[in-house]
Amino acid sequence: MLKQLRHKKTAKKIWIALAVIIVPAFVFWGFGSALRSSKDSYAGKINGKVISTLRFQEALEATKNQAIIQFGDKFTEVQKYLDFNGQAWERLIMLDEAKRRGISVSDKEVEDLIASYPFFQKNGKFDSAVYQEMLQYVFRTPARTFEEQTSENISLGKLFTQVTDSMTLSDADIRQEYRKAIEEISVSFVAAIPSDFAKGIAPQDNDLREYFQKNNIQFKQPLSFNIEYITTDSEKKIMEAAKLLSKNTDLNKTAKDLGLTTKATGIFAQNEPIPGIGWSPEILNLISDLRVAGFSSPIHLDNNYYILKLKERKEAYIPEFDKIKNKVREAYIKEESEKIAKSKIEEALKKIKTDYAQNPKGLDFVKIAKGYQLKSGATQLFKFGSYIEGIGSSDALWLAAQDLKTDEISEIISIPSGLYILKLKNRTAFDEKKFQSDKENFTQKLLQQKKQDYFVKYTEELKKKAQPK
Repeated sequence: MLKQLRHKKTAKKIWIALAVIIVPAFVFWGFGSALRSSKDSYAGKINGKVISTLRFQEALEATKNQAIIQFGDKFTEVQKYLDFNGQAWERLIMLDEAKRRGISVSDKEVEDLIASYPFFQKNGKFDSAVYQEMLQYVFRTPARTFEEQTSENISLGKLFTQVTDSMTLSDADIRQEYRKAIEEISVSFVAAIPSDFAKGIAPQDNDLREYFQKNNIQFKQPLSFNIEYITTDSEKKIMEAAKLLSKNTDLNKTAKDLGLTTKATGIFAQNEPIPGIGWSPEILNLISDLRVAGFSSPIHLDNNYYILKLKERKEAYIPEFDKIKNKVREAYIKEESEKIAKSKIEEALKKIKTDYAQNPKGLDFVKIAKGYQLKSGATQLFKFGSYIEGIGSSDALWLAAQDLKTDEISEIISIPSGLYILKLKNRTAFDEKKFQSDKENFTQKLLQQKKQDYFVKYTEELKKKAQPK
């Protein structure tokens, strides 16, 4: 049945709604669902408003159903890569914004959208029996719940439209993006790679101490934690553990009584993955508020349940020089090698400009590069967004070279791999006729992408303001 969901003729209005739910979902904003006792039965807060555990579970189910619609028979393969908890919180935040804006949805809109789904149709028409069968065996969701989810999806689709409807593209924007997609460029280059000059740098202890005194803030160690925890895939067991720990504070005994084991992370920094667990902003947020020796409420994350105990908390600090001398040396050598690379390529550019002015056709990149202990080379034709072997991402080079004339020299270009001076070798001719032929379809896709990118940023801002916790 899931194969029916991969039908390619889905109505356009469906994808307007999906653009809101699916596209932003790939932000993978993590947020685990905290489990509370019945006395404190809520999952968190958004904009100061309590979100009950039941409401969060409803959003979680809606998010999963949306993924089933998107991926169809591939859902079982990709679900392990999807952060349903994070997407559920995103959904709730966006629904809160839609409500604030007064967005409403009629019953007819819900009926029309459901009827337009091809996987609920037979012989091109909505079929009630197929609908009930799909809800029972694929979505495993009652009709009323699915219809409420659909109403919310439409509401979010309207939010997407309100936020992005005024966005437009100028002819210059369209032409530039088309060039990025189509045009290929090749260049000759002179390059100053900082790491090439590192071997000749041998700092003395007094150099390193002076550098450390001037730049000690860059060696500041972040807030760090050491936690113990128990984990299980059984909600029943984790709730039993929480009940036992409310009467005593012995995590090891509690774990042993339930047939579980206690695990420890050792010291890890706030900006590092948690040993044995991985990257988890929600756990970091949770333990940041714990006192030493305190326990967290049960938390549900990636199909497992956790109770955490903060064993140790180490505030941010600047280490003593002698303990991080090697790191100071690495930083010193890196900075000095960058200075040398910058100085050499600036001198090389002066020489290139002088030689070019005297004899443009006789300019010898290779000879000049050798004279300043720099590298030289040339690329094959490359597009924007591609990868250039030995250099890296093509974007900065393509943008720097796009308006150069043949054999014209660029200014110095800085990219992660080093500093570059470019000379345009060749480019594919811009086909104006093909551009005009492709323009309408290309513009529609480009505008939709621009809207989606903007909406992702918009939802990120909503999340910051919502202060979910």
